[in-house]
Amino acid sequence: MTAALQSDFPPEGGWTTDDLDGLPEDGRRRELLDGVLLLSPSPTRIHQTIAGLLMAALVEECPDEYDVTQGVEVRINRTRCFIPDVLVTTAEAARRSPSRYAPHEVVLAVEVVSPSTRSIDRVLKPALYAQAGIPFYWRIETGDGELAVHTHRIDPVDEVYTETGRWTKFVDTGEPFPVNLSIARITPRHL
Repeated sequence: MTAALQSDFPPEGGWTTDDLDGLPEDGRRRELLDGVLLLSPSPTRIHQTIAGLLMAALVEECPDEYDVTQGVEVRINRTRCFIPDVLVTTAEAARRSPSRYAPHEVVLAVEVVSPSTRSIDRVLKPALYAQAGIPFYWRIETGDGELAVHTHRIDPVDEVYTETGRWTKFVDTGEPFPVNLSIARITPRHL
């Protein structure tokens, strides 16, 4: 571990993924944005329940050429990495049993919006996931005791996502594979 990791100051030139690799596996969620270290608070029960239920539901519908997991790092470059709440990757990439994925191995990134990460999940992450070429992005919002799933597809020319749906009863989309999912199925019992 470098001296910079043991002090209150970032390394000269900012944090890198090499610095993150030198940190102990202590369960902290660390992400990088252009060399700036982002630490998120522990997720809430509702957040984790939604992510777990969505993962289980997508696993059931997922064709063999894809794999579904949650909370695995997507390493965009040396100074930028994020950890989607749920992600769909290629089966080929999953067979490596990686601790991180490259953006071209990720088909869908899903973020469950938390009060402390609203701007990051609504604005920052979708912009950077699209710039990295991840074809699909879903954002799950909670509010007023209901869930809404916002689905997006990349415009590869402009490297931005366009919304393909806002789902409050069922997610019924053919992308990245046919999904017909009741929102009730991913809603925690005590929302």
